Amino acid sequence: MRLTFPGDHQASGTAFVGCELAVEDLRDVGAAVERCRRLLDADGDPLAVADGLGDDPRMAALVRRRPGLRVPGSADGPELAIRAVLGQQVSLAGAISLAGKLVTRYGEPAPRSTDPSLTRLFPTPEVLAEADPEELPMPRARGRALVGLCRALADGDVPLDRSADRGEVRRRLLALPGIGPWTADLVAMRALGDPDVFLPTDLGVRRSLAGLGHDPGRAAELAERWRPWRSYALMHLWVSQY
Repeated sequence: MRLTFPGDHQASGTAFVGCELAVEDLRDVGAAVERCRRLLDADGDPLAVADGLGDDPRMAALVRRRPGLRVPGSADGPELAIRAVLGQQVSLAGAISLAGKLVTRYGEPAPRSTDPSLTRLFPTPEVLAEADPEELPMPRARGRALVGLCRALADGDVPLDRSADRGEVRRRLLALPGIGPWTADLVAMRALGDPDVFLPTDLGVRRSLAGLGHDPGRAAELAERWRPWRSYALMHLWVSQY
């Protein structure tokens, strides 16, 4: 599956996204399209979000700057969870580099594709569950956390589909060594589609709040005003830095 963004149509306020699918069975097209919709939060209600966040003048200003901003989801929950662990305490560039190394070492060869850059698939939890944490290209503690997460995913102990109970999934994630609130909540937001997640300790969030004149130390308290759309408020804070 490959998505392309040919550009926004500013006059109509509509953004068009191109989607290229490669399926072996036409019966899989419906499921593939549904995954695309989840990835793009295409079923979100931007009007309800704008109305819900509009009570806070500073947040309302961010919403007016980027109306219709969505919360990116995930086409594959386990992959998102693995990437969340890779992103712990490293920059985005560092997380991307780690993911590339895992794909090169543990990913299966990709089927034929019109995209020549797609040569290997992201490794499955079943494969990474058997990896030696000592040999992973990351700090040992994070390697153990990654393997432990993948074992839980492979065994079905942590279900990452939209029908799962979000509170129970969060509890199970937090019970795993090396998985903290930031990782568990990021998974809830992007893999489970929770619209009301907030990451008060996130560095980007704290910087954005300071730029708006808020006390970053009161991030969790401030975010109470943005229920039940805190995930969208989080996205507006993140992108306000750019």
